[in-house]
Amino acid sequence: MIYELRNKLISIKVDSFGAEMHSLQRNNLEYIWQCGDAWKRYAPILFPFISSPKERRYLVNGKEYYMKANHGFARDMEFSMIRQTADELVFELTSNDDTIVQYPFKFVFQVYYKLLENGVDVKHKVLNTGTTPMYFYLGGHPAFNCPIDLEGTFNDYEVVYEKAENLKHQNGSEVENVVNGRKMFLSRALFDNDAIILGEPNSKSISLCSDKSIHSVTVEFPNSNAIAVWSPTGDNNASFVCLEPWTSLPIDYDNDEEELSKKEHATRLDVGKEYNYRYRITVK
Repeated sequence: MIYELRNKLISIKVDSFGAEMHSLQRNNLEYIWQCGDAWKRYAPILFPFISSPKERRYLVNGKEYYMKANHGFARDMEFSMIRQTADELVFELTSNDDTIVQYPFKFVFQVYYKLLENGVDVKHKVLNTGTTPMYFYLGGHPAFNCPIDLEGTFNDYEVVYEKAENLKHQNGSEVENVVNGRKMFLSRALFDNDAIILGEPNSKSISLCSDKSIHSVTVEFPNSNAIAVWSPTGDNNASFVCLEPWTSLPIDYDNDEEELSKKEHATRLDVGKEYNYRYRITVK
């Protein structure tokens, strides 16, 4: 079911399936990619994994488990609507027979959308309701129209980091620096080797903008240990860029260790505790 919030400038739509935001508009201008043929998503939530372990298999206390899909299961499950106010939506997913088969931890996972004057706050809360510590990865994957106003071209845009970053990326056999100070200039070839992933960034925000447009998007990620930028390579119909705030580097960066509790970038949550993670999207 689709739920909607609106104020004088901003409106959002969120689907209870995946607790996924389908629309973010300012003055009726759409900023979210509208799930075209180039990518059948809008802004999926990545939980309990970011990416996938090798062959989607991993160990918990020596027992092997298999995750059915990339990026975990939250994006493909129905959430319950537990609260709706004039400016906030709250969704909840509780561990069940289907999740336990893939991921042997009991949890409550809540997603909050708070409407702002110029955008939306997104918060995630994980509660460990089991009897052992749980381990997970968590992140956002919002896709933004590029060009934002559907005028101009993809190559007119750049991604601007809050602070200068030393960010290198494998391009074929070459390792190249893809950030010029704070700016990363967009091109299809930039993503020939998939997402541009930065761990432990100096920045706490990232923007998509162009000197040929008055419109821009900024994602603030105050408690993220990784930020990714992605768009499909070689597809000119993929007129979007994903700015992805993550709790950490993804699980595939830890493939040498199969035991989940020993993976370097997994977040540990003790019994009865809760973990809060948030980011903010502002639009002009």
